[in-house]
Amino acid sequence: MKTVLVVDDTKNIRILLSTCLELEGYRVLTASNGKEALELFEKEELDLAFLDIKMPELSGTEVLKRIREQGIETPVIIITAFATVKNAIECTRMGAVAYLQKPFTADKVLHVLEELKLKEQQEKEQLEQENLEAQVRKLVEERAFNKAVDLLKKAICADPSKGETYKLLGNVYSIMGNEELANKFHNAAKLFN
Repeated sequence: MKTVLVVDDTKNIRILLSTCLELEGYRVLTASNGKEALELFEKEELDLAFLDIKMPELSGTEVLKRIREQGIETPVIIITAFATVKNAIECTRMGAVAYLQKPFTADKVLHVLEELKLKEQQEKEQLEQENLEAQVRKLVEERAFNKAVDLLKKAICADPSKGETYKLLGNVYSIMGNEELANKFHNAAKLFN
């Protein structure tokens, strides 16, 4: 179960977010100020945080700055009633992954969570593709062409919708001198891109 921290000085916001997140299967911790938030960031293993920008004493921006200085890379969704370009740029530079503007509804919270899940999935797929390309490059450098072909065929079987994989396979066949198969896989790549 993923753990989420909700930080807001307004009780109703904490309750709304907590309820939405618990219904989505998250374990929810709450903090009503920046000091409590910093303590929880330091002692808990957090998968996500909702952080209000405007709080008394210690702002959300300052909390974000401090956790990043400590090397804490928890994804942070900024909550704000006062969305400004300056705040957006500053928080994005510090690693905020999304914004939730007040007032918001449960549907808006769910929408932000879905966007975040989609982004995480895309990043995971990108990393897998980069790893596949690195493995194929290494095998080609070692002149282990058949192993490269086998690896790429397995990748296509696992996910036949990735045009990049067909293109890689076509490139390997081209290096092997088999232009007929190279063209076949290059044409297949165009269908999926």
